[in-house]
Amino acid sequence: MSDDPEVHGMNDGPNDGRRYWLDEPRNVRTIYRALIVVCVLLFVADAFYHKHVQLAAEAWFGFYGIFGFVACVALVLIAKELRKLLMRDESFYDD
Repeated sequence: MSDDPEVHGMNDGPNDGRRYWLDEPRNVRTIYRALIVVCVLLFVADAFYHKHVQLAAEAWFGFYGIFGFVACVALVLIAKELRKLLMRDESFYDD
C-alpha cells in the first residue's frame, strides 16, 4: 500500500497549495463594498415608488429594510439563548 497523499486523495482541501479568487483580501473587500452599495441603493430606492400598504407602518421610509435587519438580529439573539437551553453535554452520546 502506498503512503503517497496523491494516491489517497489526501492532498485535496484548503492547504493543497492552490489559490482561489476569494483567497485574496482585495477581492473579499470588493465584494463586501459592492454588497454595501447594493443595500444602500435598495434602501434609497424605497423612496421612489408607490406603496400599497395595509398597515400605517409599512408606509414609513425604509420600513422593510429596518424590519428585516431587526428581525435578523432578534433571530440571532434568540438562537443564542435557545442554544443554552437545548445544548447537550459533550459526552451525551457516549456510553
